[in-house]
Amino acid sequence: MSGFVYPNEVEVLWRLFIVLYPYVTGLVAGAFIVSSFYHVFGDRDLKPLSRLSLVAALAFLFGAPLPLLAHLGQPLRALNIMITPHFTSAMAGFGYIYTFYMIVLLLEIWFMYRKDFVVWSTEKNGFAARFYGLLTLGAKDISQKALDIDHRVMKVLAGIGIPAACFLHGYVGFIFGSIKANAWWSSPLMPIIFLLSAIVSGVAMLVVVYAVSCKIRREPIKIYCLRALNRYLWVFLIFAASLELIEVLQLGYEGKAEWPAISGLITQHIGFSYIGIQMAMGVLIPFILLPIARIKRLSDSMVKWLTIFPSVLVLIGVLTMRYNVVVGGQLLSKSMAGYTNFGFSWFSNEGVIPALVLLVLPVGFLIILAKILPPWMRPEDELETEPVEEVSTGTTGYPTSAYVMEK
Repeated sequence: MSGFVYPNEVEVLWRLFIVLYPYVTGLVAGAFIVSSFYHVFGDRDLKPLSRLSLVAALAFLFGAPLPLLAHLGQPLRALNIMITPHFTSAMAGFGYIYTFYMIVLLLEIWFMYRKDFVVWSTEKNGFAARFYGLLTLGAKDISQKALDIDHRVMKVLAGIGIPAACFLHGYVGFIFGSIKANAWWSSPLMPIIFLLSAIVSGVAMLVVVYAVSCKIRREPIKIYCLRALNRYLWVFLIFAASLELIEVLQLGYEGKAEWPAISGLITQHIGFSYIGIQMAMGVLIPFILLPIARIKRLSDSMVKWLTIFPSVLVLIGVLTMRYNVVVGGQLLSKSMAGYTNFGFSWFSNEGVIPALVLLVLPVGFLIILAKILPPWMRPEDELETEPVEEVSTGTTGYPTSAYVMEK
């Protein structure tokens, strides 16, 4: 400790598990919104990710509540939120939003895979055939009319899922932003900052997952898809970083009584993680490298590395941002005259190793789901060729893709 710190502020109560909670939840929201760019807005460059993004969102959604449950002393009591609802509680809001979002996501995935369930139930044998037959829920009509209905319903669900995904993660920022007693947290921009950083981390996660999955399956990466992800990642990174800087600049310009304490926090006590990792490594370097990858003359291998490497840096930067908000906010004493120190532990409760296990678990869920629900493009989807050579640069200066259909 340094300076004057109140006795109840000696121990940091929200530790690494609470850092992971908004981080994993943000990956869910970001992955789903990327899927909506194809299903709702018709960005066909993202077609190779139309399934992978939803399956990844579901896998990370399974892992989202685990850090919270592990943090609770009595995890089974979490069910009381649903059994005895309290609609004015911001904490209880997660249970309602999470349940609604889970229903929407499961329905969208079911409509997307319904045809496959019917086909797999007839092609496979034994338990697998019975399992996929059960997943059809008795709806085995795969005529073109039925599939068109599935597509329209899935598009509606994707449209509903966009605000649901925004609420799912924006509400986390709302919890922190509504805590008036903490000058580092209390800000009306906090929900928007959390939401934009969630989209950024979701896009970056899909870049890494898509690249690794193609490497494991020994299939070439669709460069046009990678360029589209690159473009979205760069744009949302600009918005997210700009809002974070605006928030700090506004606090500094107003110069209220708490500004000297906040200034000391971000320049000294979390200076390395905030300036060095979050801003320099997680924002500045990707901001420079990502647009370079969209230069036409670059080889495919350079495009890959100039997109994948910054995406990894973005994931690290967003995780550090969550740490700086959750833990950093607790280092600042309410007296505005002192700071609490935070020390990492390896194997203790909420230590580094348990946190890494909870962070890797959603990846394990994704591997299992990918076996049950293969998220790769179907053979009939391959009839749509990759984009032909660029036909125009449009008003943005970037190539516009053109597609042809082979019949």
